[in-house]
Amino acid sequence: MDHKMKASELFTQGYNCAQAVAAAFSDVTGLDEQFSARMASSFGGGMGRMREVCGAVSGMLMVLGLLYGYDDPGDNAGKRELYGEVQQLAGQFREEAGSIICRELLKNPASDPNPTPRTAEFYQKRPCERMVMLAACLMDEFIAAHPLEERHG
Repeated sequence: MDHKMKASELFTQGYNCAQAVAAAFSDVTGLDEQFSARMASSFGGGMGRMREVCGAVSGMLMVLGLLYGYDDPGDNAGKRELYGEVQQLAGQFREEAGSIICRELLKNPASDPNPTPRTAEFYQKRPCERMVMLAACLMDEFIAAHPLEERHG
């Protein structure tokens, strides 16, 4: 199963947007799905349903950091390279989806801590499944264009 379909499947199983994307890439990041889901759990609903940055974008950027990130706080070149890639991926998502902000994608829904029940109407009405698929697709394209062996030698 490709990452786009895996992210969709995880989302429709009840994982939030960030969890669906982060866990879909467990085969590449080396983290197990449960750990990935826990790591990303705070970012659903635009960070704890505050409707800020879309959880699918947050999940995508977690994967980017795990695969291409830096770990030396003095690595300014690594920071610059990664931040440029963050801006590139977020820009591609914004261009295709219209925004990277959850409340804008959902047309300004309520911002409270109560999870929305996952009903058939939820899945028909919300763009979230499309957003996790888009984020996974963009991440796959990025990985294909930036082989890990070249980055981490």
